[in-house]
Amino acid sequence: MYHIIVNPASRSGKGIRLWEDLIVPCLAEQDIKYTAHFSKKMGDVARLASEITKDAGPDNPVNLIFFGGDGTFNEALQGISDFRYVTIGYVPTGSSNDLARDLGISKDPASAFRQIFTSGRLHTMDLGEATLSDGTIRRFAVSCGIGFDAAVCEEVNRSAFKRALNKIGLGKLAYLGIAVKNLFTAPSSTCKVLLDDKQEVELEDFIFLAAMNHRYEGGGFNFCPKANYCDGIMDVCTAAGISRLLILFALPTAFFGKHYLFKGIYGYTGCNMTIQASIPLWVHTDGEVIGQTDNLKITCKKQAIRIIY
Repeated sequence: MYHIIVNPASRSGKGIRLWEDLIVPCLAEQDIKYTAHFSKKMGDVARLASEITKDAGPDNPVNLIFFGGDGTFNEALQGISDFRYVTIGYVPTGSSNDLARDLGISKDPASAFRQIFTSGRLHTMDLGEATLSDGTIRRFAVSCGIGFDAAVCEEVNRSAFKRALNKIGLGKLAYLGIAVKNLFTAPSSTCKVLLDDKQEVELEDFIFLAAMNHRYEGGGFNFCPKANYCDGIMDVCTAAGISRLLILFALPTAFFGKHYLFKGIYGYTGCNMTIQASIPLWVHTDGEVIGQTDNLKITCKKQAIRIIY
């Protein structure tokens, strides 16, 4: 038996049509026994994942498939009670799909779905966890960011401009426009980073830090080209002490992983880290903004997620 959590609003509302036109026929074709669960509002995916997996155990393993984008996957992670007994399948139907991009999962929902049941193999994947100063804890699969990239996510997520552009397949233009604006309006700050409780890094004129299990975030930015999603170590990309104008030239090169050629953009690694900022900054996990904080702790749990693709 498979449980399938469907986000019908994914891909700017096209998710329900993709489900009905592509996936339901696949289920019938392969005679798969399943129960479909549909989200209706924010928080439903986490609630459904919690209800489905609450009794998961060695005698009751759960097969759970997510049909949605990176945000759907992220929300579901918050609801899973015990990852040891849950096997995940993922059909990407979002606008960014950075997780699928790194894993090599097909952009075509029908192909991605069929692969789970035909040539799919079980893999293990690291799980990240972010803790804010107020005690808020949020899990993540792809990345956790503080500063510029999270501020962009916060504005994009409430932008009517992005929703309009998504409908015509130009959603990335919203990211670009808002990113440029934020570069020149973001307040100046400093950050102290402690990696693995021993390496201290001080970042003056701080712009952003992204702690990543995977290579891509933000719709294809290859911020951490050497990231390995199952090694128990997060790759970290930081930008500080670089002019805002120069960042405009550096960001496009990040699509190709060439941004480290610019002085002021640096890479680190760590299994855990603490970030102390001079002012509260926006934080995101997998593109989902969780709030503002001046103290952020990030940890990596090695190979905690079981995923088949």
